[in-house]
Amino acid sequence: MKLEKILDKLGSLEKNSFIKIIDNIISKNPKNAKEIEKTLSSSDKSLKTVDNQNISNIFELISTEFIDHINCEFQEANSQLDILIDIIIRDGNCIMRQDWFSRLYENEMKSLKIKIKTLNTELENDKSELSDSRKRDYKIYKSCLSVAYTNDITNNREAKITSDELSIILNLSKQLGLSQEEIKLINYSILPVKKVEIQDVINNLKNLGIAFYSKKENTIYVADEMVRLLRKVRRKEVADKFYRRTLKLLREPIINQIAKNHNIDRKLNTSQKIEKIIKGGISFTELLSNDIYKEGITLTEKKKTLNELCEKSLNIQNLKGSTLEDKISSLIEYFENVEKDEKVGISLDGFDKMLTELNISLPNLNKDLKERFELQDEYVLTADYLLDYNLKPRDILDLLEKSDLTKFIKDNGIKQRGDDTLNILDHYKDVENLYLENYENVAYRNLNLLKENGIIIKESELGLKFEELTKIIFKGLAFNVDDKFKNQLNTQKDMMDILLNLGKNEIIIVECKTSKEKGYNKFSSVSRQLKSYQNLALKNNLRIVKILLVAPEFSDDFVYDCEMDTEMNLSLLTASTLSKIHEAFKSSKYEEFPHVLFRDIVINEERILKALSK
Repeated sequence: MKLEKILDKLGSLEKNSFIKIIDNIISKNPKNAKEIEKTLSSSDKSLKTVDNQNISNIFELISTEFIDHINCEFQEANSQLDILIDIIIRDGNCIMRQDWFSRLYENEMKSLKIKIKTLNTELENDKSELSDSRKRDYKIYKSCLSVAYTNDITNNREAKITSDELSIILNLSKQLGLSQEEIKLINYSILPVKKVEIQDVINNLKNLGIAFYSKKENTIYVADEMVRLLRKVRRKEVADKFYRRTLKLLREPIINQIAKNHNIDRKLNTSQKIEKIIKGGISFTELLSNDIYKEGITLTEKKKTLNELCEKSLNIQNLKGSTLEDKISSLIEYFENVEKDEKVGISLDGFDKMLTELNISLPNLNKDLKERFELQDEYVLTADYLLDYNLKPRDILDLLEKSDLTKFIKDNGIKQRGDDTLNILDHYKDVENLYLENYENVAYRNLNLLKENGIIIKESELGLKFEELTKIIFKGLAFNVDDKFKNQLNTQKDMMDILLNLGKNEIIIVECKTSKEKGYNKFSSVSRQLKSYQNLALKNNLRIVKILLVAPEFSDDFVYDCEMDTEMNLSLLTASTLSKIHEAFKSSKYEEFPHVLFRDIVINEERILKALSK
């Protein structure tokens, strides 16, 4: 969930710790101080009076300083911050109820103790599967860490790892090629592992500004922007979902080679090894620099292999960079941009339709998703729910085995030639157009016809869907559908559906009505509604160029009452007419629809289509 959306949900007390930390960073003259000053100058220069969108923008500007703020906490040997961050940055863990977070924390602590015990046994066992060189690396790192931690006790001081010692140890781990998981296991084989009360853990995360906690919902929120930043703290270059996407493109012998290099059980199957590699915290850069290639391969061959991986399998053409390091950085940047992009890749309806049909073909998918992404709700296969966890259609398809993809494609008549995943995404891209083709059926609330045409929707959702589609059409006519301005104007009592902002304080108000009955005939109630919107706009010194009422059709009585009304500049527009205007506009010479054509009481379809064809 985006930071702005989380801030919108919370009260001032719940945001307080986060705001204080940002305020403190700003007071120390951060590198983007000038840009921050510009943002704050629009308010009274107090962060508490800045809107949530600008707080989100300021957070992006101080991200480097925020990382420094978190890194300072790692000097506290018993902070367990690495354990907590590793839980938080896993895909699916950005929204957690307290009891669920408590369970994940408890499981993590149990798992950590078991792994430490196994590692210590491996180090002491002459017949262990660890290579001699890997044992040596582990022992060197463990010995240096032990000295750094215990030398304070020798000098009668509290055991602590100083910032200088920490920087040396981090550099040592990098030179030894240790993964984050390997580092963590060795660290906690020396540092005490003690379970902390969950409320203390939450308070610590909240006071550090990492997480928000809603007492009302008993839920922890970690913003998408924060997750990206925390990954950098843990030297994790890409999200697990992109790591998985890359690993699934590699041949089985390469996966086995990576697993062997990082002490992963060779008895596991390929999918299990992939998940262990991801959870092992193995550097993505290290993976693409060394781990995926045969021994003795030249640098030129490495670059060629990486280019082929990106172009043929990830569909990324012309990966930037002349050196191998540059190319890897370009791939990481590509994944970062994909993650930041709010576009889903297909329409929201397409995503929902894909999930519904996946659930029919693969009944275990809901359970698999819950387990893989550690989601606590019973049913998780809805687009809105998954997008709150920053999980997009491609991320879901990446979890499926080849056999499951093949079954799903056959079950749903999807193209079989080429890349399976891309074919599936392409198949569901057109759902928005499918809805637009059925715009009139949505207006008439004709569930049977919609079902026949491949659209599954609840009757209770039709009103909102009609409004959404009407917005899409007006955007297609090149109008500025200004939701932000509309939300500023709307009150709890008066809530207009659509506002078209023409600029210079001129607007068009659009109201949407669906009806099963032939001939919409509720003029008295709708006129009261529209007049209240009109008064609201006039109070804000706006000129109303036109009020449009969009419905499936209008009764003769309704049209007559509209003609007799002297208080509003109201025009009636049927769903069928608006749909035909939209289609005609696509092939017309106009870049923007000339709104002066909306001049009749009942909009004359034939006249407008003729005008557009000239």
